[in-house]
Amino acid sequence: MSMNIDIFNIKGEKVGDYTLDDSYLEFDKGTQAVHDTVVGYLAELRAGTASTKTRAEVSGSGKKPFKQKGLGRARAGSTRNPVWRHGGVAFGPKPRSFAIKLNSKVKQLALKRSFSERVKDGSVIVLDQFVLEDHKTKSAVAVLKAVKVADAKVLISVKEYDDNLLMATGNLPGAILIKAASVNTYQILYSDKLLFTKDALDEFVKRLA
Repeated sequence: MSMNIDIFNIKGEKVGDYTLDDSYLEFDKGTQAVHDTVVGYLAELRAGTASTKTRAEVSGSGKKPFKQKGLGRARAGSTRNPVWRHGGVAFGPKPRSFAIKLNSKVKQLALKRSFSERVKDGSVIVLDQFVLEDHKTKSAVAVLKAVKVADAKVLISVKEYDDNLLMATGNLPGAILIKAASVNTYQILYSDKLLFTKDALDEFVKRLA
């Protein structure tokens, strides 16, 4: 069934309703997709640049340090074997990619399910527009206070970036400003509140159909 979300202006006054058709909502499946998508997203953030040198790469002679037999000590073929000081590293890390390949339908299902849960728990807020007269941080804070999300981790989604809004939200530690076309599952779950402009939500729900 469809769900309605209140639409507010920047003063926090209700000015209408936004109707979400049930085709944009999913409550029966997708929990595994959400898990896999978040794991994949975090994996892609890993640099994968850790690197150690093998016995073939460390500097030093490859000469056999002493004869094989007759000295009463363990045989050794190189001073750079991993057991010795200044030797190479056995089974150490090498640069690699941690990326996990996910089907696009899995990502879409995860986005749909995570968004649906936020709608269900009342964490989605819609503004008719988010236009500031200046680029001051206090102007953005005033809007967030008006819709009662100033103290929360809030994801602010717009259709297109605005210079004033970019600068005004740049110093807010709890706010993430992003285009609707780029909102992902991890950001939806990470944020306490999702603040969409009406145009941004129109753009976002197209990705859920």
